[in-house]
Amino acid sequence: MPEAVSIQVSLAEIAARLGGDVLGDAQTQVRAVAPLESAGTGDISFLANPKYKAQLLGTRASAVIVPPDFADAVDLPRIVTRNPYAYYARLATLLNPPASVIPGVHPSALSASVVPASASIGPNACIGRDVRLGEGVAIHAGCVIGDGVSIGDGTVLYANVTIYAGCQIGRNTIIHASAVIGADGFGFAPDQGKWVKIPQIGRVLIGDDVEIGASTSIDRGALEDTVIGDGCKLDNLVHVGHNCRIGKNCLLCGCVGIAGSTTLQDNVIVGGAGMIEGHITIASGVVISGATTVTKSIKKPGRYTSIFPMNEHADWLHNAAHAKSLVKLAERVAELEKKLKNTKEEG
Repeated sequence: MPEAVSIQVSLAEIAARLGGDVLGDAQTQVRAVAPLESAGTGDISFLANPKYKAQLLGTRASAVIVPPDFADAVDLPRIVTRNPYAYYARLATLLNPPASVIPGVHPSALSASVVPASASIGPNACIGRDVRLGEGVAIHAGCVIGDGVSIGDGTVLYANVTIYAGCQIGRNTIIHASAVIGADGFGFAPDQGKWVKIPQIGRVLIGDDVEIGASTSIDRGALEDTVIGDGCKLDNLVHVGHNCRIGKNCLLCGCVGIAGSTTLQDNVIVGGAGMIEGHITIASGVVISGATTVTKSIKKPGRYTSIFPMNEHADWLHNAAHAKSLVKLAERVAELEKKLKNTKEEG
């Protein structure tokens, strides 16, 4: 692994790059971001949730990042910004820059395509014919890139990623280890008790600034392409079925499963282990709670939850037994309401 780069900057330099207002000594030097509770000299911490105010008041950090409502809560040097959590993310990137790509092709790598001089190709990587690699692309050990694949500038593929033929990956995208892009979608036609495979002739098109987690699988389309929009972030072990269209800046947490031909419009968030049925549409701005099963289209933004709340097992069984009777109970209530209405009319 490359050696970590040690960076030390002043609050004034940070604000010049990232914005925000500095209160207190603007020349205070910081070299790392740390939690409020464990931060020490040379660290900068942040308050993203008011419930941690006590930790803010007791922190030993050299500086803090706070929202405007807490600008006067401490005397420490501080940067005031409307979104401390996002500011922390940008600052952590500033203090921990990614390792520089070392151009070159490892002797054990195989390539049937022209590789730009700025690209880095790791051990035992295999690159097919007619592959187009952008500038500064990094392909780590054991990756397999199929024929006709296109990968944009600055994209990084970690170890053992597989990109099937014809797929397109945008610029500055990160694909983590063992992800599979463009495997056949799950398409079979029933015929007299057997299954006839449907050729999957579409592609996977992935936009710019996308991050795809380890062991995630995105299937190629059956006829049309599977599309992942710009700015999307997919966690580990996510599965996206064939012909899905994922809009811009969507967030899919670990173990999410999306069946084929489903559309997620922009800025959709799906919590961990959320399951989404095929051939439906989820509107922009929808948030789906973890472990929720979505069986029909959602047409307006908001938060949606289908999970049964956790309880002690005996109580859960008791509640579940009642839930099974809700249909009969609703029918009885409807019948009673009908009788009550008739009684009032007769009276």
